[in-house]
Amino acid sequence: MFEILYYLFENYFDSGSYPDSATLTRKLAMAGFNDEDIHQTLDWLSELAQQDNDSYPDSLAESRSIRCFSSIEMEKIDTEGRGFIIFLEQSKIINPLQRELLIDRVIRLDEGSSSLEKIKLVVLTELWMHNQLSDDAVLEKLLIVSDAHHWH
Repeated sequence: MFEILYYLFENYFDSGSYPDSATLTRKLAMAGFNDEDIHQTLDWLSELAQQDNDSYPDSLAESRSIRCFSSIEMEKIDTEGRGFIIFLEQSKIINPLQRELLIDRVIRLDEGSSSLEKIKLVVLTELWMHNQLSDDAVLEKLLIVSDAHHWH
């Protein structure tokens, strides 16, 4: 799934969006991605686009509370990833509501634990889909990937 997300950024980031599902499915298949990964990624992107903010209290967006991670979250998100999520919130790149949505998206990944690079990609995807990537410094922090083999 992450290879497909990287592919989307490489090929569609400058245009600001990606094609409809049918066209994208065809292009991803032509690029060599298998059907299961394509459908899993498109489902994940669809869920991201349809996130239900109403399931969180309105006051969460402006909350100044400290977030403690549950044992399941700690199992799915490594220490470096949790630290990065806290950094994003403290730097006001994301608000507490976005933090909760981000944690939810990461927990829903079928992968084992989520590394820092995977969390950066989830954040980048979410901000991109919601047209919130206007700050070049934020974009640079999110695009720095230690495992460069992911970029085609």
